[in-house]
Amino acid sequence: MRGMLSPSLMCADALNLQSELEALDNLGVDYIHLDFMDNKFVPNITLDANLIKSVKGVLKNMKRDIHIMAYEPVQYFDRMDIGAGDIVAVHYEACPDLADVIAEIRKRNASPFIAISPDTKPEVLLDYLDMIDGVLVMTVYPGFAGRPIVEGSLEKLAAVRRLIDENAPGLLLEVDGHVSWDLCRQMRECGADMFVAGSSSLYQKGLELEESVARMNKLVE
Repeated sequence: MRGMLSPSLMCADALNLQSELEALDNLGVDYIHLDFMDNKFVPNITLDANLIKSVKGVLKNMKRDIHIMAYEPVQYFDRMDIGAGDIVAVHYEACPDLADVIAEIRKRNASPFIAISPDTKPEVLLDYLDMIDGVLVMTVYPGFAGRPIVEGSLEKLAAVRRLIDENAPGLLLEVDGHVSWDLCRQMRECGADMFVAGSSSLYQKGLELEESVARMNKLVE
C-alpha cells in the first residue's frame, strides 16, 4: 500500500484556509487532517466543530480525517456532520464507553479509528481491533503543534504495526506528531500508512505546497 498524506489544517495559514484547502485538493492529497480539542482532554482549542463541518463543502477530492481530542466525542458528531467517507479518530484515554462511540461512528457510515497517546500501551487496542478501520499513534503529546517526538515513539509505531498484522491485517496505521522530513521515511519503515504532515514538514516557511506535497509523497511512497 502506498503511503497517504493527511496535511494538518491547524498548521495552515489561518487567514487563507479555503485557498490552501483548494490547493491541496488539486494536488491529489488523500485526506485533510482536522484537529478538534475541547480544552479539557487537552489544554487547547483548535478548529471549531462548525468549521470542520464547513470544510466538507469545499472538498472535491480529499476526504476528512477528523481527530477528536475531547471527552464525550459523540456530542460533536452532528455539528461536524460526520458521515460517509470521513475518518473519525477518538482517543482511547478519553472514552470509557469506547465501543459505543465506535458503534456510533459506524452508524454514520464513517470509518472509526482509535487514537492512542504516547504513554498508552499498544495492548489496549486488542479488544477493539475487530471494530475499527485504523489506529492513530501519537508520537507527541496531544494538544499543540511543533513539539519534538517522544522518545521511543518509532519503536512503539512498529509494535502497533506488528499487533495489527498479527490480529487484524488490513487496518490502517496513521502517525501524528513531528512527521518531519528526517523522520517520515523511518515512520514509513516502521509500518505507517498515513502521515499527518504539519509544521515539521509540509507547512515549512519558504516552500510552496506543490513542492512540499511532491517531496513528502516521494518519502512515504
